[in-house]
Amino acid sequence: MAETLDVPLMSGTGPAREIMARVAERAARFEQRTGEKPCLATVLVGDDPASATYVRMKRNRCAKLGIESRHVPLPAATTTEALVAAISELADDPAVHGILLQHPVPGHIDERAAFDAIPVGKDVDGVGSSSFAAMAFGRDGFASCTPAGIIRLLDAYGVDPSGKHAVVIGRSPILGKPMAMLLLARDATVTVCHSKTGDLPSIVRTADIVVAAVGKPEFVRGEWIKPGAVVVDAGYNEGNVGDVAFDEAATRAGLLTPVPGGVGPMTIALLMEQTIEAAFRQARLL
Repeated sequence: MAETLDVPLMSGTGPAREIMARVAERAARFEQRTGEKPCLATVLVGDDPASATYVRMKRNRCAKLGIESRHVPLPAATTTEALVAAISELADDPAVHGILLQHPVPGHIDERAAFDAIPVGKDVDGVGSSSFAAMAFGRDGFASCTPAGIIRLLDAYGVDPSGKHAVVIGRSPILGKPMAMLLLARDATVTVCHSKTGDLPSIVRTADIVVAAVGKPEFVRGEWIKPGAVVVDAGYNEGNVGDVAFDEAATRAGLLTPVPGGVGPMTIALLMEQTIEAAFRQARLL
């Protein structure tokens, strides 16, 4: 990232800090009213270093906010059935308010079956099929944290998607697809692109808002960006590189998220916020 470029950055650090402050206040209020801390359970299958780091970061954040963190490590050879059983045990525990299955899981596991074993009320990462349906239809439920965090980031910078053409690059069930639904709910006209989309650069050039979520370093080139467009880089690749060629995009974008420090802080903030919300709902304290 070139620090000399004079592009307005959409940093997630400030907005995330504000969300975290409110979360800490609500966590303290919950403990005062119930005598218990809100609890987030994290499940990690295997010993992937990156996944272990992410889980550790989330647990540290919980500790700072007054949220209890329960960690369930499982061996890499864990079967789908055993993983679902572990999640179901957490689902039945009234002391656990939110469940996070760190993804991706090893390839032999049916990840969708595992995600869908998390009950809607405790699916604070918004990864289950029922959570997606609730979000898509505007009903009570928890949205996938990264897309929800992006919407909050747009709000923080005064970006109104209504009437805008938004292009989402990526169609994963926990990022691209829910991102499209949340933008539709804000009255954007949404185009979802993917690996089989023809002439992708031409489509991106029509976008007022671009959300890159393909998992390929610097995949989106600067020349694809319409001058003045809002560019959200939801990718994170080795070497602190996003899915957008930052220096190139910075010469054309009106607003641009940095990597790191853009979408990442908002994702964790939304996870914490939804965990607190789940605790209050389950205790019927709303």
